[in-house]
Amino acid sequence: MTPEPHSLTGPDDLTLDPPPGCPAHGIGPGGLHRLYEAEDLEALYEKLRAQHGPVAPVLLHDDVPMWVVLGHTENLHMVRTPSQYTRDSRIWTPLKDGMVKPDHPLMPHIAWQPICSHAEGDEHKRLRGAVTGAMSTIDHRGLRRHIGRSSQRLVNRFCEDGRADLVDQFAEHLPMAVMCEVLGMPEEYNDRIVQAARDMLKGTETAIASNEYIMGCLLRLAARRRARPEEDFTSHLINHPARLTDDEIGQHLRVVLIAAYEATANLLANVLRRVLTEPGFRAQLNGGQMTVPEAVEQSLWDEPPFGTVLGYFAKQETELGGQRIRKGDGLLFGIAPGNVDPRVRPDLSADMQGNRSHLAFGGGPHECPGQDIGRAIADVGVDALLMRLPDVQLDCDEEELRWTESIASRHLVELPVRFTPRPPQDVTAKPSHAPVPVPQQRVTWEVGTTPPKSASASSSEPPASPEQGGTPKPQPTATQQPEVAPAGAAGAGAARPEGAWQRFLRWWRGY
Repeated sequence: MTPEPHSLTGPDDLTLDPPPGCPAHGIGPGGLHRLYEAEDLEALYEKLRAQHGPVAPVLLHDDVPMWVVLGHTENLHMVRTPSQYTRDSRIWTPLKDGMVKPDHPLMPHIAWQPICSHAEGDEHKRLRGAVTGAMSTIDHRGLRRHIGRSSQRLVNRFCEDGRADLVDQFAEHLPMAVMCEVLGMPEEYNDRIVQAARDMLKGTETAIASNEYIMGCLLRLAARRRARPEEDFTSHLINHPARLTDDEIGQHLRVVLIAAYEATANLLANVLRRVLTEPGFRAQLNGGQMTVPEAVEQSLWDEPPFGTVLGYFAKQETELGGQRIRKGDGLLFGIAPGNVDPRVRPDLSADMQGNRSHLAFGGGPHECPGQDIGRAIADVGVDALLMRLPDVQLDCDEEELRWTESIASRHLVELPVRFTPRPPQDVTAKPSHAPVPVPQQRVTWEVGTTPPKSASASSSEPPASPEQGGTPKPQPTATQQPEVAPAGAAGAGAARPEGAWQRFLRWWRGY
């Protein structure tokens, strides 16, 4: 039965909560489930789907009421209908009524900011236009080259050790190295900025200081590019006709950097974990039945970088998924539960190769503008790592892997691996254009005759000379073909160099 809307805007049930360990623990006022106390969000979402359908009532921290959208169709309708739903949290009833305190744990996700993802109407067009305009100037061919070089540098750090943690040493570093290059501040990339980004996202006691450090880097970058523009994202954002203010520039640089970093770090870790723990998945990659981009898309379906996004807010009284939504109600954009909606995926084991209708990058006016960058980092990074370390294996039992989980995302803590130690590679070397030496042609075989030994054939003992009592080497008979001299051999009558077509025929015929 659909709960009364009052249960969403101000719970009236004052029944004492059950103690921890009780089977009813996690149930709050009105019998609603507390998302923040759930040990298994995936299982809870399926339970809610069975009880309430594609839209279900839940409780956030401090028992703040919220709707979670579980259906694929319902999620798409919500994000694509700005006339009914907005990302401006200032109309959220619990916030206006004082239920959501300034120190609420989810306030960094919910609080309104002067950025395109929270704006609407003409203001959204102005801010979003500046971001997408700057994105459109990125050279994606050059970007993929930089991703490849950054991947090789990271692998060089641990390739001689034979062991590594692919979360701490690869997945959490590659996106930051690439995004610093995209924004125009490659000199700022180091271990400190990676640690600051991770600390800020974890919401630790030092998160404020970490945020200040990152904002300091971005504001220094903006000041440099105002004085001397270059061909990078920041310069184009500053010089866009929308004329963003200094504060708008800083806020949007922060959103682009952190959103791309967190999403892509999770995506990289998820794809690599699946390659290492699912033999069938890896066999498809090795056998050519699946490309790395297809593996990335499959991961975006099964393990999206963000499980939910907080949040959307009803601008008027409406209906969604059979539920009555009041003006001012808040809704969670349910990416993970929407991706496994049985109405669009009746068989979760079926491959989703070539299907990009997942919710991982959102949709509608606020669809992620940098999704192509995230895909490129994952595609090139995973491919480069597996090429360098083809025998990489998980260095622990799969059951020992640990995650940190929140309402918004699920982050793999570590991914220990082992492999055959290998020497570092020179990532600055350019491809060589030197001609490839043509292998010596094989002697033509004649039926019924013994083929002559090649001069280059290995032997345990040198041939005996006539002085040593040996038999002189016989000359080729009419039925024996003389050995063909290597291409390019010196001497009179040497054949002219072979062309590409002749070299291809040699290779094709096994010469």
